[in-house]
Amino acid sequence: MAENPRKVIVIGGGIIGVCSAYYLWEAGYKVQLIEKDEVGMGCSYGNAGLIVPSHIVPLAAPGMISQGLKWLLNPESPFYIKPRLNKRLISWLWLFYKSANAKHVQQSGKGLRDLNMLSRSLFQEISKVEGINFELKKKGLLMLSKSTKYHEEEMEVAHMANELGMEAHEVGPEEIQALNPDIKIDAYRGVHYLKDAHIQPGDFVKSLVKYLEKQGVEFHRGTEVHSFLLDGSKVKGVITSKGEVEADDFVLACGALSPHLSSQLNLNLPMQSGKGYSVTIENAQYKPVTPLILMEAKVAVTPMGRDLRFAGTMEIAGDQLNINQRRVKGILNAIPNYLPEYDRLEEAYSNKAWSGLRPCSPDGLPYIGKFQKFNNVVAATGHAMMGVSLGPVTGKLVAEIIAGERTSVDIKAYNPDRFN
Repeated sequence: MAENPRKVIVIGGGIIGVCSAYYLWEAGYKVQLIEKDEVGMGCSYGNAGLIVPSHIVPLAAPGMISQGLKWLLNPESPFYIKPRLNKRLISWLWLFYKSANAKHVQQSGKGLRDLNMLSRSLFQEISKVEGINFELKKKGLLMLSKSTKYHEEEMEVAHMANELGMEAHEVGPEEIQALNPDIKIDAYRGVHYLKDAHIQPGDFVKSLVKYLEKQGVEFHRGTEVHSFLLDGSKVKGVITSKGEVEADDFVLACGALSPHLSSQLNLNLPMQSGKGYSVTIENAQYKPVTPLILMEAKVAVTPMGRDLRFAGTMEIAGDQLNINQRRVKGILNAIPNYLPEYDRLEEAYSNKAWSGLRPCSPDGLPYIGKFQKFNNVVAATGHAMMGVSLGPVTGKLVAEIIAGERTSVDIKAYNPDRFN
């Protein structure tokens, strides 16, 4: 590793920011990471921990608008947008509407596959680094359906995935049960995506931070970035709650808070916070081997060591982390339909839910790249439900972008100025 005298500030201590710090350090830069709370304790902590090359369909897809309208009046539905007169929300919804078409899905599939597959390989590389300790489980992902309708829809995605070399197989109830002998599963049919994997996200981020601190990367915890110091068309520093810090390059990786900071630079970064919830059962008696997605309920089920995590919902309702118990109830009540051994979850776990805010762009694609107005500021945000999955590849791309190197994958579709 050749040392580089250039200083880089990474704003945001979730998995995207920490992975960016890792690859920038690996490239020899002097790296500081600034996080307003505790590193790794935001949306990167309580999520489903899935690494998902299978997710080749962005959030903005045909049918999402009509399905969202059907779910609008159901407080326990998997997808909910809180109606309110808000200029940014209205603009985001219009851009979402324009993106939710078959052409966009077709154009996005290969790029999302490439991002996720490279990220999966990078997870494998990181897992072999001495001093970084986390479990990478390559068990694939099972998409389970209770009805013909949802299964047929998923088979269409599976067909696209197979065309892109993603190895997706239709499985029946007996095959599903054979893959997961330690838990009863009640499903009509499923699709098994063999390339997917999973981790315990909290363990991954914690171990990476510990490793980086030993290498000299500086972490400024409990430090909020308020605004920027400018020098013409360049940013030369940040003004924080603990003083000013200067650097040569800056990475905007603060998730759902990124639009607030980008607005300080008069940059338009359309984003909405998509609140998600999870409930973790410690020392779970019944666990699947393979992570599951319960299709009708849009709930992820992930084994994490001795524990089992249920995660779900997409709630576009502002930037507050308050927990809506009706939505938690929707998750917990859906689970026994697929996993009958978990039939009384609401009584025991409704008050033990975690919530996090996913940064959602209107076209369902992340923002990765330099801003035209300030070419020493790199966006690394907007990953929605794929933040964990795309953590390493985003970090690698950030380091390549700042170094002026050719990027490992084409990032044209992720241009942060694409809505300007």
